[in-house]
Amino acid sequence: MFTIEHEFDCTVITVLDENVATLKEDIVVTSFEDCVTIEQFDPRNDNIQKVTLSLHQLKELAAAINLPEGVYHIE
Repeated sequence: MFTIEHEFDCTVITVLDENVATLKEDIVVTSFEDCVTIEQFDPRNDNIQKVTLSLHQLKELAAAINLPEGVYHIE
């Protein structure tokens, strides 16, 4: 399950883990004009882990998900 919210300067997508056997914390993806952040609460450290991707990195990550092993360059 996921939610999508449009705010003034960004779009926020929250992905909830519904797999009871391996339940993980929710993931929050925030899309800004120039970057995307991915956040997840880490209960081991009691803090939020955050990764920031450029839009180019996000495009390459999305393309890589369905490709076989190898080295690629997207124009």
